[in-house]
Parts: sequence; structure tokens; C-alpha cells
Amino acid sequence: MVNYNLLIKEAQNAREYSYSPYSNFKVGCALLCKNGKIYTGCNVENASFGECICAERTAIVKAISQGDKEFLAIAIVGGIDEICDFTYPCGSCRQVMSEFCESSLEIVLFNGRERKLCTLGQLFPNSFDKKSIK
Repeated sequence: MVNYNLLIKEAQNAREYSYSPYSNFKVGCALLCKNGKIYTGCNVENASFGECICAERTAIVKAISQGDKEFLAIAIVGGIDEICDFTYPCGSCRQVMSEFCESSLEIVLFNGRERKLCTLGQLFPNSFDKKSIK
């Protein structure tokens, strides 16, 4: 069973390390592996906007680079200082998630007031992934 409160807290902590001087929009995430290990990530912006990396991809790349490739859940926290809706993964993050995560990956979104839960399959149906290539 996934401890969503712990994942959200880890994502909130990671959010504090965000480097976002251009958008001023901080995002943090926490990725839970099947072995119980948690990898965190934050968004890191760059003056050359195409070189920015999102919190989700940061955490996934950290996990993969350490040999962890089986994931249960990811918590994403962004925009809690503003009055906004939930912060969903961008298209690039959804594509990376579809490469490394099962469609059953649980995604918990937190906006500072409430949380929302969905799966990768619900968020990104009919994705183009490694199963699509024959």
C-alpha cells in the first residue's frame, strides 16, 4: 500500500530545491520504487528554455541511473503558493513515464489543499511506448 502522505511530503521537500527564476513556478516530485526506495526531483530551468528539465523526469532519471526500474507511484506538487489547480505532468514527462513505468503507475497530485489520484494509463491512454515498437 502506498503512503500518499509520505510521498506528498517528500515532493514538497524536493520542491524547495526548485531552480525556477524564469517562471517562478516551483515543482517537486517523489517517485516510489517497488523496493520501497524514494527518489525525488525538482524542476530546473535554464535561460535556454529548451534545456529545462521537469521534476518528474529528474526523479525518473535519478532512479534509472541508480539501477531502479520498477515504480509504484509518483507524487507531484506544484503551484501551492498560487491559487491554481493541480500540476499535471507535461507531454515530455508523460512520454518518459510511458517508457519506464507501467500504465498502473499511481500518480498523486497535490495543490496545497487537496490531493487527486489517477494512473498513468488514465492520464496518458494509448501512449506510444516500447510495446508499440515491434
